[in-house]
Amino acid sequence: MNPENDSDKMSVLSQLLAIVKEISGLPECRSTSKKMYYNLVRRIKLLSPLFEELKDGEEELEDSEIQGFESLRVALDSAKELLKLVNEGSKLYQALLRDKIAVKFSQMTDQIEASLSRIPYDKFNVSEEVQEQIELVHAQFKRAKGRMDSPDVQLDRDLELAQREKDPDHETLKRLSENLQLRTINDLKKESLALHEMVVSSSVDPGDCFAKMSSLLRKLKDYVLTVNPEADSSEGEKGLIKHRSPVIPDDFRCPISLELMRDPVIVSTGQTYERSCIQKWLDAGHKTCPKTQQTLSHAALTPNYVLKSLISFWCESNGIELPKTQENCRNKKTGKFVSDCDRPAIHALLQKLVDGNPEVQRAAAGELRLLAKRNADNRVCIAEAGAIPRLVELLSSTDPRTQEHAVTALLNLSINEANKGSIVNSGAIPDIVDVLRIGSMEGRENAAATLFSLSVIDENKVKIGAAGAIPALIDLLCQGTPRGKKDAATAIFNLAIYQGNKVRAVRAGIVAPLMRFLKDAGGGMVDEALAILAILASHQEGKLAIGQAEPLPVLVEVIKTGSPRNRENAAAILWSLCTGDAQHLKTARELGAEEALKELSENGTDRAKRKAGNILELLQQLEVAVNP
Repeated sequence: MNPENDSDKMSVLSQLLAIVKEISGLPECRSTSKKMYYNLVRRIKLLSPLFEELKDGEEELEDSEIQGFESLRVALDSAKELLKLVNEGSKLYQALLRDKIAVKFSQMTDQIEASLSRIPYDKFNVSEEVQEQIELVHAQFKRAKGRMDSPDVQLDRDLELAQREKDPDHETLKRLSENLQLRTINDLKKESLALHEMVVSSSVDPGDCFAKMSSLLRKLKDYVLTVNPEADSSEGEKGLIKHRSPVIPDDFRCPISLELMRDPVIVSTGQTYERSCIQKWLDAGHKTCPKTQQTLSHAALTPNYVLKSLISFWCESNGIELPKTQENCRNKKTGKFVSDCDRPAIHALLQKLVDGNPEVQRAAAGELRLLAKRNADNRVCIAEAGAIPRLVELLSSTDPRTQEHAVTALLNLSINEANKGSIVNSGAIPDIVDVLRIGSMEGRENAAATLFSLSVIDENKVKIGAAGAIPALIDLLCQGTPRGKKDAATAIFNLAIYQGNKVRAVRAGIVAPLMRFLKDAGGGMVDEALAILAILASHQEGKLAIGQAEPLPVLVEVIKTGSPRNRENAAAILWSLCTGDAQHLKTARELGAEEALKELSENGTDRAKRKAGNILELLQQLEVAVNP
């Protein structure tokens, strides 16, 4: 059996099983998309026995079959994201745009069916029961292609009436409340938060759609309170909510005062501020945007009604009164406009990290994460208050969200050079590596980014490598999201500047995934793969491992057609491989490298010209040796 193929087989099948397991563990869907959601989950779960039998068996898979399973992995990963989006997203949005959601499910079905068609499962040595089950599932996916759910006429009529009428009748709202599973104030709070997340993460203006959803949400809330007056939070519950100090969403704070906005307005650069704060800024004669420092093309202030409505509903849902005034826009002592850190607030948050219950600690860590992100003053104040050791302790929290807040807060604090030393001296590196290994995906991504930030200091490169970070980074590089892969690659590149870490990376098996990235031009990781390979090739172990991966055809192709930086790195790798290796030189010449190197020696970057010239000299020496 080909060891590399066997490794690829185990890797892709393990990933497929992990995705199916995660999809199987998703909670029950309570939105209007539940039928499409249930059908897709049910079909995907039925694929698991095939993956299990192949993984446990000894059958060797051909390259084309592994590629088929890799295509299926990509499709199932996309399906998982769609299912999570539907499960956690706004129910009103899904109800109003059911056709759009149905198209997404249809496209997902097409993608999975196309991937299954690439896999010759009828040729695999699996049990008859599994063979029949996979054939059945594939047939179900084929039948489902292009098929859309029949419209819910009653739901459409109720939505239309509820939007059109100022005071919809009781029965219409009752049906909507039941159909959308928005029966309690708690349901409506969750819907409000989902609506907020959708609006702030959207790259387009939600416009009329948001106005419709916001109006329907208010009408449903009025209905729920009418039929069940006790459904609203009691005074005791409101007090508890206040005591828990809910984290104010970042987008709801004025960048000048850092306070919750009551009258948000938009300036010409597109940034939003509290009206009173930005007006004082303008009155003082400033002509720039405080956040971006761009020159303002005009001084007009446009009300941000969408954000104002979101803030209003968030406040109602959390038992919070909208602020009456914004007093922190001006430094009272100097009269200057500043966004200085709020020391009393930071000390109060620090106390919550020490004395609070897990929920309070999570909220406090989230607040510190946001404050550390805002400006340099906050990063200094938070560190001076002694927050770093407390945040390091929270890296070991069993609550994934608390862990995410803690590692991201440390990432934001590490932007300050002095804080890098404080974080390392607090013993954070082993705990950050633990988050990188076993945390949530967001936690792992931010742990990788934190290690990169800390590794800017050379002595930290040694400590991070010794703490076992490199195998965990390689795991994230192979299995992470696109962003996670980028974070991992950046950290690995920086760590590999230290010679000892080059050896660690090679022995941890980094060359194989880098070669896969290099051969997958559409995967978006070619630049990173070449940069890391170039730095590994300067070490003897790295050179040997890369040479065994048969890299010359793709390296020569990059030298011929790649970007300037990629051509430079490909030439650097080729030079390392060909130095002292006549066989690699012969292979490079046979692949047509000589002409490409001549062109690169004339038109490449300075480094590329040098490397290309060096290889051409080696080729000339080889020619003399062969034909003296």
